[in-house]
Amino acid sequence: MKTLRLLTALILLAGTCLTARAAYLDAKARLAGFLIRRAWTHTSATGEPRAPWPWADTHPIARLQIPRLGYDEIVLDAATPRSLNFGPALVLSATPIGKPGNVVLAGHRTSWFHPLENIAPGDSLQISWFDTRHNALVQRTYTVNLIQVVEPQNLALLEPTPDDALTLITCYPFGSSPHSPLRFIVRATPLGPSRPTEDTVTVNARSSASSISAIPFARPTV
Repeated sequence: MKTLRLLTALILLAGTCLTARAAYLDAKARLAGFLIRRAWTHTSATGEPRAPWPWADTHPIARLQIPRLGYDEIVLDAATPRSLNFGPALVLSATPIGKPGNVVLAGHRTSWFHPLENIAPGDSLQISWFDTRHNALVQRTYTVNLIQVVEPQNLALLEPTPDDALTLITCYPFGSSPHSPLRFIVRATPLGPSRPTEDTVTVNARSSASSISAIPFARPTV
């Protein structure tokens, strides 16, 4: 009987520890998300990079939206194993966002890019970033024209391109399985040039109406 009671107590203790750890990780993830979006609000308004917390080795650089999927995530700089824990990120060897060429974003299949499981050709992707040339937050819309599942060594869609493109990559298959031997790649092409966001236009209009010379900036709702 004592052995049974001891075993029961150990099981309850283990369950309590696991529950507490899960709650801690969830709270940590929520806090990280809040801090990242707060840093993005600063960057999108001023153009100044800001780390979400003092010891962070990455910072927000853009906002990625897929309207049909209700997808809305902040993109981080430098896709390293550490930064990918906190959001989708720009692949180090890819074209910087806002520059001509192939912009490649990576994300985990179990979290940030799991919604890509339901993406379809023709879907619209919107990416927003602070354009230092115009000193304003701008947005560019892309349309999905290619979805492929490839071997990890097949890097053709990640290579530089003469034309502008947006490429999203994650592991495959989706889900929590420990095995993800393939890569799921989405390629999208721009529908037109980048344009100021609605918030930027609003600020510009107010500045003109009041005849005050001011630097336009955006106040995105995040």
